[in-house]
Amino acid sequence: METQSNALRNVPHDERPRERMMRYGAEALSHTELLAILLRTGTKRESAVYLAGKILKECGSLRNLVDMSMDELTQIRGIGPAKATQLRAGIELGRRISRSKQDEQVTVRKPKDAADYVMEDLRYLKKEHFVCLFLNTKNRIIARETLSVGTLNASLVHPREVFRAAIKCSSASLICVHNHPSGDPTPSPEDVVMTKRLKEAGELVGIELLDHLVIGDGRFISLKEQGFL
Repeated sequence: METQSNALRNVPHDERPRERMMRYGAEALSHTELLAILLRTGTKRESAVYLAGKILKECGSLRNLVDMSMDELTQIRGIGPAKATQLRAGIELGRRISRSKQDEQVTVRKPKDAADYVMEDLRYLKKEHFVCLFLNTKNRIIARETLSVGTLNASLVHPREVFRAAIKCSSASLICVHNHPSGDPTPSPEDVVMTKRLKEAGELVGIELLDHLVIGDGRFISLKEQGFL
């Protein structure tokens, strides 16, 4: 049987992702080719490019790939723990690079400032993530924490978890954010109830809930602007 190295040698030079990237730059590569570079190698029977294509077909899109867990990745034939780790590391690095400029203490002056801060991280996720942004007295974001990962349509959060985290980082106020995997940011009745509970808890401990944002696909809704705060 032909070895992996021999199989790769038989791939035409202009179809090999690493050589294409060195010659034309990363922007010239397809999603499949970039993914193949992260994988580094394929299997005895499949090239890295073929395996990358299979992964994209399995997950349906890059959006879905972003939220795939280690367990989900290793369910794909040809992906073991090592390759799954490489992919998750690459995805996480991309996330951190995308928000590297934001880490320079963003000041929140309006709901859009907070929405922009989290939009690219939350808009493609397949499950609801409940995130808190903790602010100082000048309304600068000093910390961020994901407090809950829910199901496709529900996220369970208790006020004590929210304000315990706020107290831990000496936050003067906070903004709660969660995504709707459907892409539609319209608040649900549960979102409204949760917002009112968090507002009341904040009044008791002296840490103001400035807003609760619902993130959709490139869109958001502020519950404060909707009159629920």
